Amino acid sequence: MAGCSSGGGDNGSTPSDGSSATRTTAAAVRSGGSLGGAGSPCALPVTFDIAEEWKAEAVGGDGEVSREIADAVLRQGPVALVCEVDAKPAGSIGFLRAWTGEAGDDDARTVLEAFVAAQGEVSKEKYGGFTAGGLTGAEVTYRYDDEFLEESKEERALAVVTAQGPVVLHLGGLDTEEHRAMLPAYELARKTLRPGSAG
Repeated sequence: MAGCSSGGGDNGSTPSDGSSATRTTAAAVRSGGSLGGAGSPCALPVTFDIAEEWKAEAVGGDGEVSREIADAVLRQGPVALVCEVDAKPAGSIGFLRAWTGEAGDDDARTVLEAFVAAQGEVSKEKYGGFTAGGLTGAEVTYRYDDEFLEESKEERALAVVTAQGPVVLHLGGLDTEEHRAMLPAYELARKTLRPGSAG
């Protein structure tokens, strides 16, 4: 997993409990193909591999109404949800979600901080950095207080900035146990992250 630690010391300190187990098992996760490029279910400014059996689906549509709905409902801070990768076919309950935003002057850390702040009841944020595929990004682990489930659960996200705008990848999960079960898929996405053809 050398690719996952190429960002240096920041990267090693970012993940919270359970990360060491993730790094030892992530290598065993098989790729189900690349997402983000031409011909994939979601067009993104970046590409990355998704885990085998995970199912990707674009969110929103091309119509003006769909874009308005996305801005109102599917926006979190500076980015809007454009793609969901469902873990259910692989036996887990949760999503790896991709969010994109307009090009601007904010760096990856600023984008990520705004994304987390917009989620609401969060705590114990731990930020760090990473590099992958020529991209330099920011990463965070944190706790989210889910009012619906009435519990606090672990989540994490990363952000990179491309010429087309920022991209955030977020891994949630039904609860912390499900979240940690899906970490190898998140690590696979992060270590294979690279600019898209136009990114």
